Amino acid sequence: MLGCHSIRVNAETMGEGAPAEQQKRAADGLRRLTEFAAERDINVLVENHGGLSSDGEWLAGVMNEVGHERCGTLPDFGNWQIREGTSYDPYEGVRDLMPHTQAISAKAYGFDDRGREATLDYTKLMSIVLDAGYRGHVGIEYEGDGLSERAGIRATKQLLMNVRDQLESEYT
Repeated sequence: MLGCHSIRVNAETMGEGAPAEQQKRAADGLRRLTEFAAERDINVLVENHGGLSSDGEWLAGVMNEVGHERCGTLPDFGNWQIREGTSYDPYEGVRDLMPHTQAISAKAYGFDDRGREATLDYTKLMSIVLDAGYRGHVGIEYEGDGLSERAGIRATKQLLMNVRDQLESEYT
């Protein structure tokens, strides 16, 4: 139908009800979507993307409740703001989601003078990813203002290559 193996969705519940109630609603909707998608040989990937979905423990609980091999997560390194003034630890969040991960989104906002991401420790993040046994695709996103989109994507790719070179001997 679409010619793709996966679709990326949000786990949005419009903020109504207690977190546990929203978790059940999100899981129910995702389970039904995943059953529909599975009949078409498509995976459903849920990205942490604001609200409760940016709470790694909450989203991992949704995945546990869905309990379908075709429904997984797509951890976004930079999307951990639950609401204004409240964010989830990005390292804990990635760690929480790794048991369900089917793809990764390496988001960057800016770089220091050595080419490292200015707000996130990519070596630590990729170590968490690799420690979990993940060896799949890593997508790149750039949402900074300091570079053009193209230059930001290239800088993020170079950062990932540098981290790969740094960690390669530990994980091969």
